[in-house]
Amino acid sequence: MRVDLFDFDLPDDRIALRPAQPRDSASMLVVRPGEGLDDRRVSDLPSLLGAGDVLVFNDTKVIPAQLRGVRQRGEARAHVDATLHMRVAPDHWLAFMRPGKRIAVGDRIHFGHDGSSCFLGQLDATVVEKGEGGQALLGFDLSGPFLDEALHAVGHIPLPPYIASKRAEDERDRADYQTIYAREEGAVAAPTAGLHFTPELFAALEAKGIERHFVTLHVGAGTFLPVKADDTADHKMHAETGSVSQATADALNAAKARGGRIIAVGTTSLRLLESAARADGTLAPWSGPTEIFITPGYRFRTADMLMTNFHLPRSTLFMLVSAFSGLDTMRAAYAHAIERSYRFYSYGDASLLYRAEMSDG
Repeated sequence: MRVDLFDFDLPDDRIALRPAQPRDSASMLVVRPGEGLDDRRVSDLPSLLGAGDVLVFNDTKVIPAQLRGVRQRGEARAHVDATLHMRVAPDHWLAFMRPGKRIAVGDRIHFGHDGSSCFLGQLDATVVEKGEGGQALLGFDLSGPFLDEALHAVGHIPLPPYIASKRAEDERDRADYQTIYAREEGAVAAPTAGLHFTPELFAALEAKGIERHFVTLHVGAGTFLPVKADDTADHKMHAETGSVSQATADALNAAKARGGRIIAVGTTSLRLLESAARADGTLAPWSGPTEIFITPGYRFRTADMLMTNFHLPRSTLFMLVSAFSGLDTMRAAYAHAIERSYRFYSYGDASLLYRAEMSDG
């Protein structure tokens, strides 16, 4: 499909720079294909679901994956930034380097050499491979939990570019850019639909008999990359690693068998469920990398509903929601959201989408 079909104009002042307080006070646009739009709040979610319905959350935890360093090549030094986006070994990470033209295979990069870390600032890496678009494979001198500890000491929360370009990351972001149920470390971007949930909202959902189950997909920085191709067929997704446990697969299969609805909280949860789905729509335990790229025409096998934030124009995420509820439906929903001053992107408001039986666009 032509990528320009997924373009729209977004006023700059619609981009949220901080989350709503409290989190579940954010606006939520309910989108039922063929039935119109409903302006609600996230705190209304229990009234929109019923006993036996199941929410599926991504329990990945954001790590301080933004690193500032100095490239050393002989006597030559240059400042570079790295955004880690996928761990491939205990001591190896794929990263997006800026500026990528300053690095070459064999270069040594010294991160956080300000004496602030528990390793006296000694977080060093070697450029093992150099790819396209500024991507590189970094081999760190530290490994496993020692590397993790060093990253927490010298790294920064990797705020999305559309926030980072407007303000610096600060201490509030360490809490704001993390779900309350985050557990499995490895993401470099938050599963942002989950940022809206509070202990109070969890209690209200539980009192209504609505279950919650967890999957893990470590969100990569590639989620922020715009689609530069003119046609979706020419776009390559960056792989992200994840897992669905036997217990979660069994619980979701049982829910569907008894007629309960599956509500994916976030596009990451939905992409992982679709990666783990069998042809008949049942789920199997699953683990590994996924590069699933969902565009209109895709036939969903798992979720009945999707709770998600408002996404970038021409992004793979807007393509996914258009596949889920229909392109015409989502273009109308986004126009409504812009007119009604909904807040967009990672710290913005939410939408609750019902799955279209047939795509309308």
